[in-house]
Amino acid sequence: MTEQRETSKDAVMTRIGQAIMLLHGGDREEARNRFGELWSEIGEDGDALHRCTLAHYMADTQDDPGDELAWDLRALTAAGSLTDERAAQHSDALAMRAFYPSLHLNLAADYMKLHSPEAARIHLDRARAASAVLADDGADDGYGGGVRAAIARLELRLREL
Repeated sequence: MTEQRETSKDAVMTRIGQAIMLLHGGDREEARNRFGELWSEIGEDGDALHRCTLAHYMADTQDDPGDELAWDLRALTAAGSLTDERAAQHSDALAMRAFYPSLHLNLAADYMKLHSPEAARIHLDRARAASAVLADDGADDGYGGGVRAAIARLELRLREL
C-alpha cells in the first residue's frame, strides 16, 4: 500500500510538472486550468509538497496581483508544514531551506505590485536572510545566483520608491 501511495504522489508531481511546462511554454490559461483541477483534487489539507509546488506556480498564472499574492501565501503556508524528508522523496524537489528565498522574493514582488512597499521590504529582507543557504559556486545550476540577482533587482526598485 505504501508503494502504491508513493506512486500516486509521483503522479501528482508529474501532472504538476506538465502544467509547469505549459506555463513556461506560454500557455498560462491552460496551465491555470490544470493547476485549478489539481488543487481541487489535493485540497487545502493535501500533501504539503504538492500544495507548495502547485501554489508557487499557480501564482505565476494569475492576472490579478491580489490573486497572485493569495497563491504565493498558500505556497509559503504549505512550505511551513513541509519537511526536508518529504521534499527529498521527490527527485526534483529543492531542500525546503533553499526554497524559502524564492517564496519570500515572490511575496515581496507581489506586495510591490500592490503598492505596499513596507510589506515588500519585510519579505525582501526575509528572502535575503534565507538566501544564505543557497550555493555560491554554481553547483546549483544557477538557482542561487538567479535568486540573489532577483533580490538585488527588487531591492533597487524598492529604493527608487
